[in-house]
Amino acid sequence: MSTAELLEVADRLYAEPLPDFTPGRDAAAKEIGSGDGADKALAARVKALKKPSIAAWALNVLVRRESAQIDQVLELGESLRAAAESMSGEDLRALTRQRRQLTNALAGTARDLAREQDVRLTSAVIDQVEGMLTAAMLDPVAARVVRSGLVITAFTSTGVSEIDVDAVCAVPEALGDDIVHRASATERQPPSLHLVPEDDRVRREAAQDNVDEAGRAVEEARAELGEVDETLRTLKARRLQLQGEIDELRRKLSSLEDDVDAVDEDLEEAEGAREDAAVVLEEAEAELAEAQKALDALS
Repeated sequence: MSTAELLEVADRLYAEPLPDFTPGRDAAAKEIGSGDGADKALAARVKALKKPSIAAWALNVLVRRESAQIDQVLELGESLRAAAESMSGEDLRALTRQRRQLTNALAGTARDLAREQDVRLTSAVIDQVEGMLTAAMLDPVAARVVRSGLVITAFTSTGVSEIDVDAVCAVPEALGDDIVHRASATERQPPSLHLVPEDDRVRREAAQDNVDEAGRAVEEARAELGEVDETLRTLKARRLQLQGEIDELRRKLSSLEDDVDAVDEDLEEAEGAREDAAVVLEEAEAELAEAQKALDALS
């Protein structure tokens, strides 16, 4: 079994629509593990490939469909890390704003691409996609994980500590031996703090950016709540309207039922009168017959 063969299969599977992943993986493993050219080891690795979470799947789709924009984000991430290391506060603020604009726009693109495949991404999932893009800008290892298009679960990184590549990437070998080694050595080595600026002004600016971003999130949440409240008001008003129509129909029904009762009474009286008239007619016909009989006798 070669890594190239595994990557070829994995790349095809993680490009599939989310519902097709598991049946496609199982079919590929069965095909590889049977026949004259069976490769049991490769079949086992393919069978072990994990289905991506919705956020990871959306990111993998984004990487394949918008590779140029992903490259732009990752290049900006390199500039952002260089600015942080050189303690350039102004550059850091400018690049941070660009980073947020790009990751937010790309997360929106991921939502649209998912919708094309009839998958709706919730706000929480979109936040996870944006979080992975941010991690890719802060951490070179995360950048390579994202660029692989083989992400299996959402992750974050502050650029300070290592990420567990085995847990987030379907085929860690795709990232290179140096990355795999760094991931396995995480527990033995203390995290590097080289990306944390010590200058008070820079830290205050970064903190202010966080406050601003949190404020925007609050405003967006308030706007969303306002929309929901408006929907509730509309539905309550519509319910009152329908209830009023129901009450009016019930009043009409009650009135019609009273009319039916009155007609029933009139009908009963009319039927009694008809019976009386029928008796009178019968007696008159009998008298007519007697009179005619008497007349015939005289003739």
